[in-house]
Amino acid sequence: MDSMNDLIREYTNQLNTGRIQEAYRGIMSFMSDLRTYLTERYPNYVTGSLYFGYMDMTYFAFSPTALRDRKLKIAIVYLHKESRFEVWLGAINRKVQAKYIEFFRLKNIGQYKLSQVSPGVDSILESILSDRPDFDNPEELKKEIERKTIEFAESVTLMLNR
Repeated sequence: MDSMNDLIREYTNQLNTGRIQEAYRGIMSFMSDLRTYLTERYPNYVTGSLYFGYMDMTYFAFSPTALRDRKLKIAIVYLHKESRFEVWLGAINRKVQAKYIEFFRLKNIGQYKLSQVSPGVDSILESILSDRPDFDNPEELKKEIERKTIEFAESVTLMLNR
């Protein structure tokens, strides 16, 4: 096992190439632009602040009021290690999360992944938005994420109303 000093030396070496900072800034810039784009296009949705994370995930909440009224929220999540965008249905707390995991366990959730209640799990349902994001074409990537996120929100709302 590497010592903390070894890990920090490797971290410093990687930072000295400059590529990690450039990539990280690119991801944060894209996420910020995506948040602004969706906020402007969907004024009836509530958009949360951008959470930068610890190079594990970066996300923001983007939820229709119908879900917010049920103490639920949607998060658009970028997973750094996987280089993938996902959309998650989450809740305002663990008690509400557990209630809705049980609710969806009894539903046909189609292609969505149902989460299990356990420490560190923040989602109720998950779906992949883009498993190979093309950051060189940000406008197309925004539209893909937008389309799939709205589909997810509408699908979840329908399931909740059945």
